[in-house]
Amino acid sequence: MKTIVAVDKNWGIGKNNDLLFCLKEDMKYFKQMTLNKVIVMGSNTLLSFPGSKPLKDRINIVLYPGGHRDDCIVAQSLKELSQILRNYNSDDIFIVGGAMFYRTMLPYCDTAYITKVNADGNATHFFENLDLDQDWECVDEGQPLMDNGKEIRFTVYRNNNVKDFLITEE
Repeated sequence: MKTIVAVDKNWGIGKNNDLLFCLKEDMKYFKQMTLNKVIVMGSNTLLSFPGSKPLKDRINIVLYPGGHRDDCIVAQSLKELSQILRNYNSDDIFIVGGAMFYRTMLPYCDTAYITKVNADGNATHFFENLDLDQDWECVDEGQPLMDNGKEIRFTVYRNNNVKDFLITEE
């Protein structure tokens, strides 16, 4: 499994159930990385998408205890999510948010695609600072580029201690 996220210089990812910045190049990167793949998210992330609708040309899976949707695959629990994800190639699965779901799923991801934004977005929700996590190492820093007046850098982190996402009981 992989994860993909844009973070500010404090590893902030959002506020008011929205992204911190409007970044065209980052959106293109997200689309390029996740197109025709499996994206997995918490219910608030799905609600934050345009029209609260799943993203096109991807398999959308949502952890949504007590919730029901006809337009995507819904898992009621982590155990059910574990069973659903076994049907897909792990390399095609991307965890896409939100903050609590990232925190829950990060130990099971082997790769993190982090767009670093050199700005402070005054976030209220944060991603784990992988630079301070001994299990993670930055393997590609990318070149800086400008996106909507902000300097961004596409980075790649590798997890050297991946856990198996096999939930057998609640």
